[in-house]
Amino acid sequence: MFRLLDSGSKALNTSIPTFCHYSHAQLSQKIAPSRQVSCGAASFVTNASSSQAPQVAIVGGGISGLMCARILQQNGHRAIVFERDASRDSRTQGGLLDMHVESGQWALQQAGLFDHFQALIHEGTQDIRVMDHRGTVHWEEEGPPGTEGRPEIDRPALRAMLLDALQPETIKWGHHLVAIEPRPPHGHTLRFADGASMTADVVVGADGARSRVRPLVTNVSPSYCGACYFDMRIPDADRMHPEVTSVVGRGSFMALGDSKGIMAQRLGDGSIYAWAACRMSEDRFTQLQLDKAWESAAASKQAVGAMFEGWPPECLRLIHACDHTMKSRSFAALPVGLTWQSRSDVTLLGDSAHLSSPFAGEGANLALQDGADFALELLKAADPAEAIAAYEARMFSRAEAAAVESAQGLEMCLAPDGAERLAQFMRSAHEL
Repeated sequence: MFRLLDSGSKALNTSIPTFCHYSHAQLSQKIAPSRQVSCGAASFVTNASSSQAPQVAIVGGGISGLMCARILQQNGHRAIVFERDASRDSRTQGGLLDMHVESGQWALQQAGLFDHFQALIHEGTQDIRVMDHRGTVHWEEEGPPGTEGRPEIDRPALRAMLLDALQPETIKWGHHLVAIEPRPPHGHTLRFADGASMTADVVVGADGARSRVRPLVTNVSPSYCGACYFDMRIPDADRMHPEVTSVVGRGSFMALGDSKGIMAQRLGDGSIYAWAACRMSEDRFTQLQLDKAWESAAASKQAVGAMFEGWPPECLRLIHACDHTMKSRSFAALPVGLTWQSRSDVTLLGDSAHLSSPFAGEGANLALQDGADFALELLKAADPAEAIAAYEARMFSRAEAAAVESAQGLEMCLAPDGAERLAQFMRSAHEL
């Protein structure tokens, strides 16, 4: 990942991960005991230490919801997380995340997990190399040692750390939310596909881009950003594909140009996580997903490789080395500056609240910050409505700034001259 130094060798706060990591903003305790309670068709575990604390139902087991639950439990409050996945290992969890001091690292400190996080940091993962679609290298940088700058952690390791920090039975796996019904005067009843239900004083939507909780506060949905990507993984890369690992190096590799991009990151388990992205109309993307070319891994690689015909051999080798888990996905975003009238018993965290493309490197950091910020506010507020209003005022402000950066980053990276523009951006940042 990227790290910039000023003339005094101080790390600049710069970031636009996953494709690039420089921010446009830089240029312009003890856990309480548990008891069983009955909730509809199922029995769930809550904390017993604070009878006056609101019952909090967190929908979604991503990092924002887990962070929120962790801090609430640390302070004896009740929180249950409902996740539709059958288990913690049901699907892959993405690539590297660079943790920002003011957001992600701050949240981990609030949760008492910062030392654990530091033990999971990978040496050298802030290294970066950028080339264009003709093979010319426009930027190469070696990252700082150890925990300096914005250290990187594998997303799966971060999520596992948060899961392991929760009380047993906090996560209700396999709970697919199908309905949320108001429970006057405050609160809601959550109903799940398996027949289980739960009543909660506060519902926290941490369920991502396709949030089922979001419609309780706004009727706005994410829109297609004009580009899509193909999510790829190369397991056991050192042994099976040394020709690819030599290109990716210890950190990140990016090839940009012709309004397309290929990005690869080295993970701690020896695998490589990669994207191949390109601009495409929404209609074409929808049709592509229906195409029979995606019926097998071999056909999928061939289809994506054809989109990058004429690119350097190392880029094509990266595509063809990936395993059978390749998936096509779209870049989508909620409107920049989205707000809503605060509710007394519902709020949103992370992508549920402010989904944007991943070109500002803020998504995971904001998710962690949201989870910690709301939990801390709920702990000190006189009532949930006060906590929600205070949290959302701050969340709206930081989310808008990040959304602007994300949109600018996408336009820069997926441009005809993306590598040149990104390299110039980095040089300008170094001159600050």
